[in-house]
Amino acid sequence: MKATAITDIGKTRAVNQDYIYTSVDRVGCLPNLFIVADGMGGHKAGDIASRFTVETIKTLIEQSQGKDAISIINDSVKMVNGLLLQKASQSEDYYGMGTTLVIATIFDNVLRVANVGDSRLYVIDDNDITQITRDHSLVEEMVLAGQLSKSEARTHARKNVITRAIGVEEQVEPEMFSIDLKENSKVLMCSDGLTNMLEDAEILSIVRNNADIEDAARMLIDRANENGGKDNISVIIVEL
Repeated sequence: MKATAITDIGKTRAVNQDYIYTSVDRVGCLPNLFIVADGMGGHKAGDIASRFTVETIKTLIEQSQGKDAISIINDSVKMVNGLLLQKASQSEDYYGMGTTLVIATIFDNVLRVANVGDSRLYVIDDNDITQITRDHSLVEEMVLAGQLSKSEARTHARKNVITRAIGVEEQVEPEMFSIDLKENSKVLMCSDGLTNMLEDAEILSIVRNNADIEDAARMLIDRANENGGKDNISVIIVEL
């Protein structure tokens, strides 16, 4: 297994509020661990929220005595939500801070994923790209209700309104997925700074046409910046 990870401030933001983590080696009972968090909040609160969430989840997983990956991840996400709420209460500067979260681990070619918010995980096989996570956002709800098309959602004025995040409500329910991977599968995790700037077809083309995943990740970042770079951009690519 090989993984690469890049985060970039983009073209318009003053602070990078994304925070990412990768380990192809064991973390606690998990054989590997990959995380993307996209913080939100004024001042540097979003920066603090994403970093705190990722670092705390890593610690919680290291300390967990659980044996089931889904339960370990689910419990850690719920625990970090409460801990981030506690941290937010420590300072007025932290008021309203929160973060999206995508967390994944792979064991015996089975991908286990949890997400909260609108950061995404895709699986790329041969000529196909499949979004595994589901955006917890207002426009996604409108798409599911038949009120918007996918293309309309990309440019909707409220496309950045998320309906679920870490550190916002007292209780959070991560959405969990378990996916069988093919031997040639690649897993791509990203913040919306990538997906708001590139269509899925363009993401697929770049990953497919760059055999080296580090080159692919860098080109994805570069292309998002060429298309405007309106947000922080984070990319993790894992190949089996």
